[in-house]
Amino acid sequence: MSETARLMLMLALAGSVVTFMGSAAIWLMDPQRRMARALKRVLRGWPDAVALSPASGRGAGLSLNSGLAAVCWDNGAWCLIYRIDELAGAELKVDGQVVGRVMRDEPRRTLDRVSGALEHVTLRLVFDDPRHPDFDVALWTAGDQLRREAASPADAMVEANRWLARIEAILRKTRPAPVVSAAPLNEDLDEIE
Repeated sequence: MSETARLMLMLALAGSVVTFMGSAAIWLMDPQRRMARALKRVLRGWPDAVALSPASGRGAGLSLNSGLAAVCWDNGAWCLIYRIDELAGAELKVDGQVVGRVMRDEPRRTLDRVSGALEHVTLRLVFDDPRHPDFDVALWTAGDQLRREAASPADAMVEANRWLARIEAILRKTRPAPVVSAAPLNEDLDEIE
């Protein structure tokens, strides 16, 4: 009987260890946690603001301490890092229409409504980068209400409005680096000196 009890105890212990390891792996591989860890790694610390879209595997983060902004996709497997002064603006699109906008050297287009999204709430970040000029983060889509931790469209609109306010404050404080213009090719070099 003692051998049977010992065997049952060892099986129960092994089952508990396997269950714990499986639960830890599921927790660590959660798309939101993976994207947050990726943004933390590339921004050199926890971001001050994060916008994540677990359904599409895309996210964005801002770190004011390091002066960096980062975007990630493929659940954090790929990231692009920008200096904050490379941020040119942001737009809030609801069902394909721009309802809020902040751009450098333009007045802010304030958010007119906070609810009423039927299909999509998307935050579009615009950067001074010719290769990757913009990045979309779907804060809410129509299928999100079926997920466990899904926010409502109104919550997504409020979060997007916070992002617009942050970006407006950043744009007011930072100015892009001055562009150095080259001399025209048809001018004589003596005239330049």
